[in-house]
Amino acid sequence: MSGELKRRILSGIVLAVVILAATYYGGNWFRLVAALTALLIYYEWSTMTRLAERNFRTNAFGWVIIGLLAADLVLNEGVFSVPVLGGATITAILLVLLGRANWWLPGGIVYSGLSGISLAAIRADDQAGLMAMLFIFAVVWATDILAYFVGRALKGPKLAPRISPGKTWSGAVGGTVSAIIASSALTLVVFSRLSLWTIVIAFLLSVASQIGDLFESFIKRRFGVKDSSHLIPGHGGVMDRVDGLVFACFAAFLLSVAYSALAGRPEMPVAAFLFGF
Repeated sequence: MSGELKRRILSGIVLAVVILAATYYGGNWFRLVAALTALLIYYEWSTMTRLAERNFRTNAFGWVIIGLLAADLVLNEGVFSVPVLGGATITAILLVLLGRANWWLPGGIVYSGLSGISLAAIRADDQAGLMAMLFIFAVVWATDILAYFVGRALKGPKLAPRISPGKTWSGAVGGTVSAIIASSALTLVVFSRLSLWTIVIAFLLSVASQIGDLFESFIKRRFGVKDSSHLIPGHGGVMDRVDGLVFACFAAFLLSVAYSALAGRPEMPVAAFLFGF
């Protein structure tokens, strides 16, 4: 076994243990992981898109905003995170329109900030939040793993050859089907029932996960980099590992917010949306 493979396996095990332990315990432990994820994603985003090289001040603005969001998640349970993210995004867009920044600034603020907010909101502090997070893990991991193996086995037409030449339609379909099966099995084990609603949600989250994967591939191809960073030995960067996960969380969180607003239930947890409570 090569040294690189050993580092990859070891770092993968450590990362999995830390994430699963934080997910299990929830509370401040998971919010700390969510906050750290937001900070590391902004670091990788700003590095890849060369925000600091283009304009040090506007990049510093991005760092201040993500730092405030991270602090709010850990110290105040994210009470002010959504308003802060909304205001910062509008400000960043105005900076772009005034010619003082480019569109990668608001993009990075939204991408990294929403990553932390959606992760923390989904896990919440109760047992239902734990189940919701495990549901999304099941969707994303099943999508990733089976898309790879089914795609290699069946091959066929490319999904997005200009962005990620290795991905195929057969892999995408195989990943989505396996995500529905895995998340449905988890739901049946935990709740002893399964609705069409949850199956549809699993389908949408699997599609979102694959879009997230393609989105990060587009950014890396756009800026000519192989990995988002070298923070994780043998695995590249944080964005390389969570690209599909954060997009699935985006979808779960935003769909939940939209549904709760339409249903007149502003305090409805994400878990209630996912499982149709």
